[in-house]
Amino acid sequence: MFHRYNYILTALVVLGVITLISVVFQDYLELVNIALIHLIPIIFVALRGNFSATALIAFIAILLFNVLYVPPVYSFSVHDAIYLWSFAIFLLVGYIITAQAKKIQTNEIRDILLNTLSHDLKTPLSSILGSITLLLEDRKMSEETQNTLLQEIKNGSDRMNRLINNLLDNARLKDKHLELKMEWCDLEDILGVALQDFDEAQIQRSLRLHVDAKLELFWGDYNLLVRLFANLLDNAFKYSNQTKQISVTITQEQKGVIIAFFNESNPLKEHNLETIFDKFYRLENANDISGSGIGLFICQSIVAAHHGKIKAYNHENGVCFEITLPRLKQLSALQKEAE
Repeated sequence: MFHRYNYILTALVVLGVITLISVVFQDYLELVNIALIHLIPIIFVALRGNFSATALIAFIAILLFNVLYVPPVYSFSVHDAIYLWSFAIFLLVGYIITAQAKKIQTNEIRDILLNTLSHDLKTPLSSILGSITLLLEDRKMSEETQNTLLQEIKNGSDRMNRLINNLLDNARLKDKHLELKMEWCDLEDILGVALQDFDEAQIQRSLRLHVDAKLELFWGDYNLLVRLFANLLDNAFKYSNQTKQISVTITQEQKGVIIAFFNESNPLKEHNLETIFDKFYRLENANDISGSGIGLFICQSIVAAHHGKIKAYNHENGVCFEITLPRLKQLSALQKEAE
């Protein structure tokens, strides 16, 4: 949480140092030079494209500049209206740079998305075409080889299907007027549907399921919950090799449901745990692992749409993603509907 806002703390420190230098050497610096160097922390923050942070630093810089250097000093009064223009320039410079930085970031995100899509679609598509070509050219290959190639075709198709569904769900979740298609859902059934997208052999080898025997029906959006489970399973399978264990635990609580996806892996750094749900975020050492960086962002959006919480933390010899979904409708309502 605090890691992503470190630049604000840095700007405050820079502003403090600049203020100290300006006070000590005030007799050697003209007021216009003092004003110019007070723009440095504003520009530093504005380059991050955060309007609120820029406004905060600009306000503090203006306050210090006014109280310490603008006559009458040590007061909030301004005897010459021209200094008000200086204050306006502080804000204007910060606004213009922030707007430009935000525009550049938007273009960068668009480029990242296009590059990711082209890579993530091209890789499974190449695998599918290669397998189909082999099947067509060599009609005498063994049944075992044919099954292997067919499985590769299915796996590639599943990866493309997940990516396309993620993009569609991302577009849907962007809609501020999104209405969930709420219905009574069997979470164990949803988990089974999500698992259909993955290699059966890998599931048998790596996955352990623990579903609470007292698990009740849950009031939620069926399709979005399938997407939530599929994305977290995909994440667990990708970030643990075939010798590592994965477990999914669904626990019924009095006020809702807790779902935990655990996979054995190296522990994540603290700042990775804080930013792992950001859109297009990829781990530093994940270049050889396919992924668009929007899967976990969509998971967070789906959980938020159900008024729940999701968090990631290091646990024993791996990483755990824990979801808490509150009960949005009492099961007694279903019983009344049935009557």
